[in-house]
Amino acid sequence: MPFNGLRVLSLESRRGPEMATLIRKQGGDPFIAPSMREIPLEQNDEAFAFAERLIGGQFDALLLLTGVGTRLLWNALLTRYSPDDLKAAFARVTLIARGPKPSAAIRELGLVDPALNSVIMVPEPNTWREVLIVMRERPELRIAVQEYGKPNVELNHGLTAMGRYVTPVRVYAWDLPEDLAPLREAARRVAAGRIDVALFTTSMQVVNLLRIASEAGIETELREGLARCFIGSIGPTTTETLEDSGFRADFEPSHPKMGLLVNEAAGVAARLLADRR
Repeated sequence: MPFNGLRVLSLESRRGPEMATLIRKQGGDPFIAPSMREIPLEQNDEAFAFAERLIGGQFDALLLLTGVGTRLLWNALLTRYSPDDLKAAFARVTLIARGPKPSAAIRELGLVDPALNSVIMVPEPNTWREVLIVMRERPELRIAVQEYGKPNVELNHGLTAMGRYVTPVRVYAWDLPEDLAPLREAARRVAAGRIDVALFTTSMQVVNLLRIASEAGIETELREGLARCFIGSIGPTTTETLEDSGFRADFEPSHPKMGLLVNEAAGVAARLLADRR
């Protein structure tokens, strides 16, 4: 079953025209809003400032909030430092993982040395509240907090209220596009209920859509509108970011390819939306 005239949002940048063609071929009404532009990892100055302090022994713990952000931070640091030096520095601090995804990331990257350090796991449901509960029992005072997307204000304030010294570490691979008009219009359409299907092909599309909605003062309305949409995710990394942002992906394609995302989503979106309504 094709989209049957459903209004389909894509936040593709480079491949926006191709995405529009794919959606039309499946009977959808596309709205394409380029959502990001690339920033070289070498320009992550905040990450490098964190690394200098980490290597200098100025942190007691590193709090890792997302798997995506953990991998991005590591890849950014590798553009300037050797893996051995970085792993030695990470081994000197307590690693605190907000759930299984950042825990899996640090194990995958080899950042845990059983002889030197371990991972402190935050229990489910892995929100900032559980992080604070865990930290009440911890002795570490100087805490670096890996962020991806927007800051967790409640978490940072809670840690500060405990007497901890908090250093946010924001990592970006992408920023907003220079022309924000299409993305702002996309946020308005979602908030107004004028989008039926939202297809995400990267994590930063999620982050930047929320960012532009927040700046426009319509984040609550956008969240409500997006929750009513059929949400398609290209794969697990993007799905993780959706979940971390408070959304549920309705669909992932059989393989993480843009064409399959559109074609396979077209086969199920109309039925799922009809069941909801």
